Amino acid sequence: RALITLQKTDSSNPDFLMLVNMLDHELQIRDGEDHPFYAQFNTLSNINHVIVAYVDDHAVGCGAFRRYDAQSVEIKRMFVHHDHRGRGIATMILDTLEGWAREAGFHASILETGFNQPEAIALYTKAGYGVIPNYGPYENVATSVCMRKSVIPKSDGNT
Repeated sequence: RALITLQKTDSSNPDFLMLVNMLDHELQIRDGEDHPFYAQFNTLSNINHVIVAYVDDHAVGCGAFRRYDAQSVEIKRMFVHHDHRGRGIATMILDTLEGWAREAGFHASILETGFNQPEAIALYTKAGYGVIPNYGPYENVATSVCMRKSVIPKSDGNT
């Protein structure tokens, strides 16, 4: 079995930049004429919480979050190379981002995806995200799906 490792880094990481380039190319195809609208919200400057997934030292996936407000982070730039999908890598990245957000004192994770990405919607639903009203720049965008999840661990009764 291939060894999957996750590395915490930031948006200057060259492997992250390479993967995001692949993600943007895929989104350009999926989003078509809507792509320039979405692209403006996916800038990479100053993202300090980035995860890059490696399979046997090859960068195959990524995800990131940025602070959205005092309580929440926004998950950004989730991507796994198509040759490596279906192996739980995206779930590992998402779990790690949520844990990192929790350690940083945040209570919730929000994200925006789209109807053109049914695999992403399925991933986030399975991970416990629920659909919320579209927020911020996505408010009146019919093709956007916004989701939210609490990242505070459920109380076990002993707290």
